[in-house]
Amino acid sequence: MAVGAARYRAMDMRASFGTGFERLPWAMRILLENGLRCSDAPDDLLDAFRTWLRTGASAYEMPFRPSRVMMHDTTCVPALVDIAAMRDAVAESGGDPSRLSPVIPVDVSIDHSVGVDRFGTADALAFNMKREFERNQERYRLMKWATLALPGVRIHPPGTGIMHTINMEHLASVIAVASQGGQNWLHPDTLVGTDSHTPMVNALGVLGWGVGGLEAESAMFGLPIMMRLPDVIGVKLVGRLKGLALATDLALAVTERLRRHGVAGCFVEFFGPGVTTLSVGERGVIANMAPEYGATTGYFPVDNGTVRYLEQTGRASALIARVKAASRALDLWFDPDITPRYSEVIELDMNEIGAALSGPRRPQDRVSTAAVQSALEAAEGRSLRRSDPAATIPDGAIAIAAITSCTNTTDPALLVAAGLMARKARARGLAPPPWVKTSLAPGSPAAERYLARTGLLADLETIGFGIVGFGCTTCIGNSGPLTPEMEASIAAGNSATAVLSGNRNFPGRVHPSLRNGFLASPPLVLAYALAGDAMRNIETDPINDDRTGAPVFLRDIWPSRDEVDRFVKLRPADFIDAFDIAQRNTDWAALEAPSGVLFPWDERSTYIRRPPFAAAKLEPRIGRYRARPLLSLGDDMTTDHISPAGQISASSHAGRYLVANGDPADDLNVFAARRGNWEVMVRGLYWNRDAVNLLDAEIPIGQAKHIPSGRLGPIWETALRYQDEGVPTVIVAGERYGAGSSRDWAAKGVSLLGVRAVLAQSFERIHRTNLIGMGVLPIQTDMAIQARVGPLDLFEIDAEELAPSKPIAVRMVRPDGTTSPLTCTMAIETELECRMLTAGGMIPLIISELNG
Repeated sequence: MAVGAARYRAMDMRASFGTGFERLPWAMRILLENGLRCSDAPDDLLDAFRTWLRTGASAYEMPFRPSRVMMHDTTCVPALVDIAAMRDAVAESGGDPSRLSPVIPVDVSIDHSVGVDRFGTADALAFNMKREFERNQERYRLMKWATLALPGVRIHPPGTGIMHTINMEHLASVIAVASQGGQNWLHPDTLVGTDSHTPMVNALGVLGWGVGGLEAESAMFGLPIMMRLPDVIGVKLVGRLKGLALATDLALAVTERLRRHGVAGCFVEFFGPGVTTLSVGERGVIANMAPEYGATTGYFPVDNGTVRYLEQTGRASALIARVKAASRALDLWFDPDITPRYSEVIELDMNEIGAALSGPRRPQDRVSTAAVQSALEAAEGRSLRRSDPAATIPDGAIAIAAITSCTNTTDPALLVAAGLMARKARARGLAPPPWVKTSLAPGSPAAERYLARTGLLADLETIGFGIVGFGCTTCIGNSGPLTPEMEASIAAGNSATAVLSGNRNFPGRVHPSLRNGFLASPPLVLAYALAGDAMRNIETDPINDDRTGAPVFLRDIWPSRDEVDRFVKLRPADFIDAFDIAQRNTDWAALEAPSGVLFPWDERSTYIRRPPFAAAKLEPRIGRYRARPLLSLGDDMTTDHISPAGQISASSHAGRYLVANGDPADDLNVFAARRGNWEVMVRGLYWNRDAVNLLDAEIPIGQAKHIPSGRLGPIWETALRYQDEGVPTVIVAGERYGAGSSRDWAAKGVSLLGVRAVLAQSFERIHRTNLIGMGVLPIQTDMAIQARVGPLDLFEIDAEELAPSKPIAVRMVRPDGTTSPLTCTMAIETELECRMLTAGGMIPLIISELNG
């Protein structure tokens, strides 16, 4: 095909597939193109897709080869530590370590390290970025080494924005060009990213999803991602958003509906006439939350909205022409009148969506504005005091109000709506109470430009929402300290909550002192900040009194859609120039880094240590054995519960280790920044007040009991003792084990504990894959068993012969010798995963493949 003066080859899927091609979902067409272009067995692939079209399901395993990989700093650092250690292992065995180099582009965004150390001052942004560099230079040197030692690795330095926003605004091409056989091929842009919110780029018509670091490492080294053809859930959107409803409200409604329906491991694709009423920015909010509703993707096909977004963000005219021509030629262009064949269809009427929040402890728990107080009381297990004249800070106070996260700051309309509300609130003399920690952390430096040009940034700054950083900040737990009076109030037993425009609100995630958090749109975040507490219906009760003493209601300061549309004045230069300037970060440019094929480890480092699992050979954990339960955990045990990301307390096991090794007790950084040091991470496992060990209610958080001796100790030390004694261990859990972030340390840590299997009622997709990548067998039980397991019970497991979805013999052995068989299945999806488990994990398999 020709695009302008250039000629390209492209895969004619319609001709290859034959009758019925037009009924394939658009996301499945992209998988088909990838398979046809890269597969050695196109006939088998086509037969499998034709079967899928007839039945809506398939067990066929296809190799998927993404065009590129994306990472952020806290997933990149552990991956680079793995790669550096793997190179050492190859060199020590006489091989060429340089063979461990990426064969596809790898983009890394440094967005997870900036914290809200300072807020509400003119110098907050500069101060927070300075502290970020001071704390993280050692990690950043490792990353800079990667740009010298690993061809194809590109680092986007601090201040360039959040990974997914950068992908949307700059990196995604929608239609890519690849040289193959001496010819230029046009194909859909595809990727995997080491963050669960990678599907945000699905809003642009780019197919991508989140994976663990180990799976990303295999992809960057040229191994295919083996995947079963997915079930595809079609979500038909009808109507349009009205009244107070914003894209955030639609995303929360989708999350509630799909999580209740059950879409774990499925592709979700949006279709129908309502799609065309949503801008790409609005679609991005919905696609971003795919992991919250449990899906692999939240895909929106390419259409005129895609083209408008590419133009607004300053993409080259040649790229835009390519997208328009190739998307149509490849049959990837959206048609709102078509209903493809889906595994299931769910209809959602956007006319019925209203303003809402989600929380206070799970993103799928949507609540109306009228039900916020009752939801908070239900979570706390008590009635909250509506007002107490003797208290400076009320019960149910807002501790943190953060306009944060790529989820809701990549859409300019949402930031403009918050800015217009700030303008109206400023005019009435409103301001948040002093106990509320406020912050604005956009996903893109372009936001500063378009907000400043309209004067809205000054309005936001006046009421406390000045820019504190261009990174994830509060959304991932880098919220910094609470105000002293708020900490004192919480210590005194008062309830407090965060309100944020993020995507997750698990207990302790936003801040270790906060078990409650509500997800909301940026203007609703601002409204709650002005109110100072959650003890009201924010839609109908007064928010506060203005300077004259008159009550101010939400309707008085809420901007109309027409107002927002008038103020969304985007210029391509906003995006191009702001990103280019941020890329030239002087601190990053001045940072010295080692060079050479092998990384020079420093044994004194408390940030970067060679991990023991990055080896050419590891002992497999499969086989037949009798194991003790190390932990028994409840439902919704997220990766935040398993491996925390937030601030390290000096009194924690990890904190005591760091202090003993010379780090200052008052500035230990966050767990996310320590993922390059396995010694720290294993000491942080399950350090969460909700990670209750159901084996014994008396066991403190972060500890386990060595049953033969009856001795309590840190989980890590107890597990080591069992390993020294040659006693296998397992972990038992409930539903949705491993939900949340893609962090592979939730699996790496469990692997270092010596755990051979995790038995759970259900697993979240990425964590299940990560466990297998670390050689740990996930076993799915057909019923909840965690409450039935006692500390003296044992498990007999026969895992000698592996196969996808194979029933596995598991028996629970009681102290009196009686046994109870359990109905269990190996939570394995592909033959490649069987090979990983047999090899002892992904890393030995990668080294074996590269060594031939």
